Amino acid sequence: MLRNRFKFTASLFLALVLASSLLAAHDLPTNLIMNAFVKIEPKQAHLVVRVPLDLLRGAPFPLKGSQYDLAASGPATQLALRALAEGFVILENGARLTPSDASGRLSPPSDRSFEDYDSALALAGRPPDLTTGIFYDLGYLDVHFTYPISSPKSVFKIQTQVAADLGSAIKLTVRYMPLGESSRAMLITGGSEPVALNPAWYHAAGGFVVLGIEHILSGIDHLLFLFCLVIPFRRLRGLISVITAFTLAHSVTLFASAFHLAPKGAWFPPFVETAIACSIVYMALENIVGADLRRRWLITGMFGLVHGFGFSYALGQSLQFAGSHLLVSLFSFNVGIEIGQLCVLAVMLPALALFRRLVPERMGVIILSATVAHTGWHWMTERWQVLRQAEWPRLDAAGLVSLARWAAVLLLAFGAARLLVKWLGRKFPPRVELPEGQMEQPERAA
Repeated sequence: MLRNRFKFTASLFLALVLASSLLAAHDLPTNLIMNAFVKIEPKQAHLVVRVPLDLLRGAPFPLKGSQYDLAASGPATQLALRALAEGFVILENGARLTPSDASGRLSPPSDRSFEDYDSALALAGRPPDLTTGIFYDLGYLDVHFTYPISSPKSVFKIQTQVAADLGSAIKLTVRYMPLGESSRAMLITGGSEPVALNPAWYHAAGGFVVLGIEHILSGIDHLLFLFCLVIPFRRLRGLISVITAFTLAHSVTLFASAFHLAPKGAWFPPFVETAIACSIVYMALENIVGADLRRRWLITGMFGLVHGFGFSYALGQSLQFAGSHLLVSLFSFNVGIEIGQLCVLAVMLPALALFRRLVPERMGVIILSATVAHTGWHWMTERWQVLRQAEWPRLDAAGLVSLARWAAVLLLAFGAARLLVKWLGRKFPPRVELPEGQMEQPERAA
């Protein structure tokens, strides 16, 4: 019995030692961000990239104690260069480019050369400073690849397959410098498809249309607001002015946010999210108490401004992939949102018509609106808890100027919306439900 217990204890000890060694050997890297420049010249493209040594543990860089032996690092650097030439994919018009020249060097974490392209390029071509000490896993490998290209006007794409087993945890920041144009930055995740550095306008447009459709179909709060809008309406004609007001309003704030005209500060995103939840609750309560549907376009437009800010957050990092086609991409994203809304309405309206056949109309409006109000109320209280912890801005001179600017924009937007709604009211007059046997008369346009 004692011998068996000893064997069990020894086996358990060996298993724990083996497990700890395996865990130590597979520690996740702590630095998962690579910084790169891509510069296009008339005959060639340059990729200058800084790769954390934490991501290159398979490269046999020699050590001298706890530091890298820089004098003997040449063979390992060449091996790493060949691996990185495979790991970074540069495409020209769909064809993969092969580097004609490659250079690299080890650099300490204190080096700041990658703050601009010229310094990074000069550093990557120099041999390492042998007087610098770089501790294991704490430095960088700075690399410069040169690719022959056919034309600087080609469509270039980039993809990273470095440390592919870590997937989207790997980030590659790219500062793209096209010939004769201003530079722009983008953030690319590992494991993603090749990303166009300078997409054609139709590629950018198609991608942002899809992005807009995906956002509206996955944004449950926007869908609930849209659902509240349509619950009381029995005909699509009555919805025309409401949907038009919502579209115009969210377009104004969406475009304003893209051009950095939205209010700044950590308070604003939670404020927008809370206001979106409030819009759902308000619209649901208005349905319950009975709303003047002829004036619904006005309140819809007010809340549409808030939802436009919410739509702008969906763009977030995605606008970096617009290339030089910012306006086209914004318009396409907006088109995608409208396509998604029309698809949702094509499902909602028949479903509501079927629901009215099963439940008395007024009771059905109350039941559906109360259910939505319940959900919106929970969102509102949860988001309010986040908002109340945010630091609110001080109303200084700059704040007053920004407030006056937005007041002018809102007045202009509401004036344009009112004119358009009046015109739509004359073209498509909404109709009122009358008791059976009476003829329907058009409502007076709002």
